[in-house]
Amino acid sequence: MRHEIPHARPGQVIGLLGGSFDPAHAGHVHITRAALRLFGLDRVWWLVSPGNPLKARGPAPMADRMARARALIRDPRVIVTDFEARAGTRYTAETIAALQATYSGVRFVWLMGADNLVQFDRWQDWRQIMARVPVGVLARPGQNLPARASRAARTFHAARIKAKFSRALAHADAPAWCFVNVPLRDISSSAIRARGGWMAGQVPHADVGLSGQGRDE
Repeated sequence: MRHEIPHARPGQVIGLLGGSFDPAHAGHVHITRAALRLFGLDRVWWLVSPGNPLKARGPAPMADRMARARALIRDPRVIVTDFEARAGTRYTAETIAALQATYSGVRFVWLMGADNLVQFDRWQDWRQIMARVPVGVLARPGQNLPARASRAARTFHAARIKAKFSRALAHADAPAWCFVNVPLRDISSSAIRARGGWMAGQVPHADVGLSGQGRDE
């Protein structure tokens, strides 16, 4: 199946949620809708990656992960795309640079969970990511201390925007980041795989809920 590059207009504010989505689940839906609301985004793009450089095991086939993600999210504000595979980028910093070169005048916000902020300094060119786009961090209560004590949080302490001003993040000049709490129940892609709830080609059941947050993809 051919997946077209998403359309975006200059002036739009688009959140980027990257990951292997192996598989996409209700937590991704919930965190996406929270980001749309809390950060005042026009759209969110799910960037389904060819693979995670920090993980040794490869994900399920791209076509299967794309199909599951598109079956799960029905919000017209959310686009599922294989931009990274089409652009040939491997790391987030490369992807953001390619997006900014492709979509002149569009404002991008990188979205991540608090667990990713904890290990953010392990990402390739992580300082460059912070220098290019604002970053929105979403967390469950109880994750505050490890995330706020992380190397990335300490390094960019002066660039942090308070949660009560979260809707200003998208229009701030990078580096800028904002940490907001989103009360959610626990769910993750790795847990779904471990219990055998995901096989290549499988689409979500109709009773998949809209609460929960994935912690690892």
